[in-house]
Amino acid sequence: MTGDGREEAREAGVPGSGPAGADAVLLGFVRALRAAGVDASAERMYAFLRAVSVLRPGVRADVYAAGRATLCGGPDDLERYERVFAAYFGAAEGSPARPTVRAPAPPRPRLRARDVPDGGRTPGARDPSGPPTAALASSTEVLRHRDVAALDAGERAQLQRLLAAFALRGEARRSARRRPARRGEVDPRRTVRELLRRGGEPARLRRHARVDRPRRVVLLVDVSGSMAPYADALLRFAHAAVRGGRTEVFTIGTRLTRVTRELSHRDPDLAMAAVAAAVPDWRGGTRLGELLREFLNRWGQRGMARGAVVVLLSDGWERDDPALLGTQMRRLHALAHRVVWANPLKARPGYAPTAAGMAAALPSVDEFVEGHSLAALERLAAVVRGAQAGAVPKAGVGTGAVPAAGAEVDP
Repeated sequence: MTGDGREEAREAGVPGSGPAGADAVLLGFVRALRAAGVDASAERMYAFLRAVSVLRPGVRADVYAAGRATLCGGPDDLERYERVFAAYFGAAEGSPARPTVRAPAPPRPRLRARDVPDGGRTPGARDPSGPPTAALASSTEVLRHRDVAALDAGERAQLQRLLAAFALRGEARRSARRRPARRGEVDPRRTVRELLRRGGEPARLRRHARVDRPRRVVLLVDVSGSMAPYADALLRFAHAAVRGGRTEVFTIGTRLTRVTRELSHRDPDLAMAAVAAAVPDWRGGTRLGELLREFLNRWGQRGMARGAVVVLLSDGWERDDPALLGTQMRRLHALAHRVVWANPLKARPGYAPTAAGMAAALPSVDEFVEGHSLAALERLAAVVRGAQAGAVPKAGVGTGAVPAAGAEVDP
């Protein structure tokens, strides 16, 4: 295991953390759960790694049971856990839909490997419920970091299953609504009603607190010719976001098309077919500035972009005047809570945002992230939830000279 994986395992205090590849697989599984909306905190991750280390890290059933007992915080997490586990480790033999392991009992304070009945098998032996963890998911962990444009048909099918388990929620904001709470401001109405009910006798003060709600997320997905290798994966990412609610999706190319309704189908393939029928400008040119102005005039300024997290998924190539794109990006930045730009080309060695459209847009971008792989989309989901991706590089500061207006430089 390399880098962050080794550090996380060491911090977890896992005794005999096992083969390096298996550790990387388990940590990648936790990241996939987080991307699916499971609140797999650092404490839960440490408990998961410790539980796997005292069971059989190479056995599917033990990994499933350890994760289900430690990583799920409530009933809402169970379905997501099942879906991510099946997508990440593959379906169990004889049960293509989901693993058939029974729900484990609550973990004991001191659990040792010899306490687990193994039917005479050694800890490293294969289990009838599935092959070893590293063999099941090492390819998935490698796939997380592969460029989507370089995947073959089989890898794309596996990527689609993983994207179907995604969840995307905007950064939490404090709403005007309040709900009863143990701590918080005194609720005068409920307190007075309680006093009246008791006939004026002293009563406990009733309190309430503001409710946190996720901000609206707006996705603008580039479907032009230069983005063709990434368009399907990005739209499937958008489909998972729409399924989570409070998300609007538009495609941009030579036209602006709202595809939120088409992506509301529960089945990803049906949703992709509906989008294909609704979008007339697949693999065309790119008019980012003009289409961003249309979005702001028609939807954004009327409320859709106000206080929202707006994400542009594009390589930044612009056919029209880059100055128009810069002007509209400033308008968008003034309306939105945060503006995030995900560029698949950012991960290429030596990349610099010197294309005229990208250089004009960057001063109005709060977060500039990659968008070429599953791991990059997981990081994008974390940024949308409120995590910081780092400083945005500005054109002309360590990125090369800015080309003249209207000029395009091949990144």
